[in-house]
Amino acid sequence: MKLLAGNANRTLSQAVASHLDLPLTRAQVKRFADNEVWATIDENVRGEDVFILQSTSYPANDNLMELLICIDALKRASAKRITAVMPYFGYARQDRKTGGRTPISAKLVANLITRAGADRVLTMDLHSGQIQGFFDIPTDNLLSAPILAQDIKENYERAAELLIVSPDVGGVVRALALASRLNADLAIVDKRRSGPGKSEVANIIGDVSGRRCVLFDDIIDGGGTLCNAAEALIEGGAAEVSAFVTHGVLSGAAVERVNSSVLKELVMTDSIEGPQHIAASGKIRYVSCAPLIGEAIRRIANEESVSKLFD
Repeated sequence: MKLLAGNANRTLSQAVASHLDLPLTRAQVKRFADNEVWATIDENVRGEDVFILQSTSYPANDNLMELLICIDALKRASAKRITAVMPYFGYARQDRKTGGRTPISAKLVANLITRAGADRVLTMDLHSGQIQGFFDIPTDNLLSAPILAQDIKENYERAAELLIVSPDVGGVVRALALASRLNADLAIVDKRRSGPGKSEVANIIGDVSGRRCVLFDDIIDGGGTLCNAAEALIEGGAAEVSAFVTHGVLSGAAVERVNSSVLKELVMTDSIEGPQHIAASGKIRYVSCAPLIGEAIRRIANEESVSKLFD
């Protein structure tokens, strides 16, 4: 087994390699003068089971091309099996036609990865589960709920008394999975989206008065959805509101928006390497997903069950 890392999240790649007690495969992923991606694998991979770890986060197009070109390089180097390990799957929010003459970009990206030569995909908390069906190769979708639930138990007193809140109706199943692990109650924020990246709260389903609330979502991008939901919960009588998120995209002024919000804290996995100024924020912290991804890689390499990680 070999583990290859792109440039998207070197810190996570090193942590996964450490968990597996495996050195990263020597490779170079660079740019030509016109910014074209250039890659070379600097050691023999013939007949090897190779895992490429690369989140397709910002800059999404560059990181996606790195992944595709590395897959092609491994295919031409006669690797036995190539697994694209994508802790964050970019373009997942474009998973259906939302109007006339619009693309299904998640399907397009799935086709690109498959046609490039990947034999398998390993990802985490897809925006919608049906994206697994966009691939014609085996696809494992890991769940962050177990590691985030463990963090809540370690850092929040009387975790079973928390109220888990889905920031929109579409995330109810995801929030329910976390609530079940904590034996906690569930509430829902009824969100209305007026455009890409824009939303407003219409209703809160459930009694939040005096409760310690934990918003749970898969992605925070501009921060508007979570911050608006947190404000609505406080106005509805909640004692405090925290947020747990799998993927911290944090584009634009998201960090500043979180810092000035009513949120007690924002906790995210390190599926995406965050901007430098996050370190200065007293409200944002990370939980490592490296042990989860590393164990899934080990199980795939050994032909063991991945689903048992979540029993």
